[in-house]
Amino acid sequence: MAEAADSLPPAEVLLSKRVQEMVINQEEPPHLYICRKSGEAAGEEQRGDVSSDPLSHFPLIDLSILSSSSSTLSEQDGELQKLRLALSSWGCFLATGHGIPSSFLDEMVRVGREFFEQPMEEKKKYEKGVEDFQGYGGDPVPAKGQPLDWSDRLFLDVYPEDRRNLKFWPENPPTFRDVLQEYTVKMRMMTEAVSKAMAKSLDLQEDCFLNQFGEKAHLNARFNYYPQCPRPDLVLGLKPHADGTGYTIILQDVEGIQVLKDDKWFTIPAMSGALLVLMGDQMEIMTNGVFKSAVHRVLSSSERDRISVAVFYIPEPNKEIGPEEALITEERPQAYKKVKDYNDEHWGYYQQGLRAIHIAKV
Repeated sequence: MAEAADSLPPAEVLLSKRVQEMVINQEEPPHLYICRKSGEAAGEEQRGDVSSDPLSHFPLIDLSILSSSSSTLSEQDGELQKLRLALSSWGCFLATGHGIPSSFLDEMVRVGREFFEQPMEEKKKYEKGVEDFQGYGGDPVPAKGQPLDWSDRLFLDVYPEDRRNLKFWPENPPTFRDVLQEYTVKMRMMTEAVSKAMAKSLDLQEDCFLNQFGEKAHLNARFNYYPQCPRPDLVLGLKPHADGTGYTIILQDVEGIQVLKDDKWFTIPAMSGALLVLMGDQMEIMTNGVFKSAVHRVLSSSERDRISVAVFYIPEPNKEIGPEEALITEERPQAYKKVKDYNDEHWGYYQQGLRAIHIAKV
């Protein structure tokens, strides 16, 4: 048995071949992608299938109500209460009324799809090293015993601009760079609006979270491509985890993301024009545990491929963050310490299939 195991290709070898290549070559998922027992998926889906209409139970927040001068105080207060409830129970919400046209969101998905549909030799011009983050490829090799994800990715630092490494920014499709630049501008505006809305929902000064993130807070963009998978019962597009970010804004073309709530998996609906806002560990720390960092995963599918674009909003380097003082009370004592560069600590635990939030607990 030991000899057979030793003859299997290591993760480094598998990561040199893209998932998309395996699909084109009609290969079965290699052993390092297997993360579920046969029959497990059906049980999980049954536990998570709570409604035939996912929009009937998943929180929707209309950001335009919070920013429009035509909205009444009653309407704004109602939406802020919905926001607080969503983030304290689900750890995420679908944002509408964010001011980004649906046609432009469709354009983002289109340039991402066009990049991944190019010949492999064209995509490999932007290939990253196995241990690197920026560029085209998969995640760095996980710890021994951890499965690989059934996805290919293009990861780019997009803000501040001096962090950009343009050698990884595709020149094809020709509009890719301009579209991503415009999306970055819109994401900066959206993170400001969301951060202020979250503060207001907690009766805090509206700039308190923006101040914690800092003027040079980072935005990273990751284009995810999830090809069709011949064994969705055994393989996940993305393994369960919570983000180490402040929060993450996700654009998805079709359903695939699931969030864990009350020990059940719920599928996030793909609603045209809506963006998923997903809390990371650092927002749980800043809110002293009032808002929850959402554990989530991505399913694979044998019937269709899938594109998503995730933008990670992260405090600037060496910026100390911690619970807002107004959220520390006798009824809710301080639950988290102040931390710096938490996302770096988080990554080491993520590679082992673990959460890192405990390192920040008092």
